Amino acid sequence: MLAKCEGIVIRTTDYGETNKIITLYTKEFGKVGVMARGAKKPNSRFSAVTQLFHFGHYLFLSGRGLGQLQQGETLESFRSIREDIFLTAYASYIAELLDKGTEERKPHEALFNLFYQSLHYLDEEYDPEIIVNIFEMKMLSVFGFAPELNRCVNCGAQDGSFSFSIREGGLLCHRCEGIDPYRMAISPAVARILRVLYYLNLDRLGTISIKEATKKEIRLVLDAYYDEYLGIELKTKRFLRQMGKMKDQL
Repeated sequence: MLAKCEGIVIRTTDYGETNKIITLYTKEFGKVGVMARGAKKPNSRFSAVTQLFHFGHYLFLSGRGLGQLQQGETLESFRSIREDIFLTAYASYIAELLDKGTEERKPHEALFNLFYQSLHYLDEEYDPEIIVNIFEMKMLSVFGFAPELNRCVNCGAQDGSFSFSIREGGLLCHRCEGIDPYRMAISPAVARILRVLYYLNLDRLGTISIKEATKKEIRLVLDAYYDEYLGIELKTKRFLRQMGKMKDQL
């Protein structure tokens, strides 16, 4: 059966000397694997449409196993991302995060739109750290461990100063901080920005400027939270951490 969809390439694997297996995240079907025969040949009609982050219309023969790519048409290539090693690293991380958080053939149009918008903003040279933070925050509910950011996770208070508890899964007010000796001290700005990033509609994203010190605090919180609840080390995340260390040394 022929299936048509809008999709973005989130993973590619060489298969034999001339073929590729691509993983598409699609609006209509969710995540699907597709065999692109001959895609590695320089003159292949599939050469462009099977590149990482390519967004296009795809027509494939659908069956029980891998689909068989029949046709591809470019909608957006995100070329600027692929030509910049740093943007490629950020985009690869959110693609891997999306891949780990989704199952085969489970459509989620809002998640597709989030991924597309994130790539678009990276391609348009918005602050990549902020775009990645937004994506990470919104993926928390997909993974099923969204933190409590509106009130104290223990007593429900919305006033006072707050720390962040990895163990308790959210904000702890100053009255309850004693229940977690390993809580993370955070500034009021971080508590507020985490909430904004989680609820922000990317369609309404304007110019967001966050101080470097605040970005480092946010990074520490998200890294600790993901390390605790996701339970796996992403290859692209290791590279981003190395990039962060290089940036600090400059």
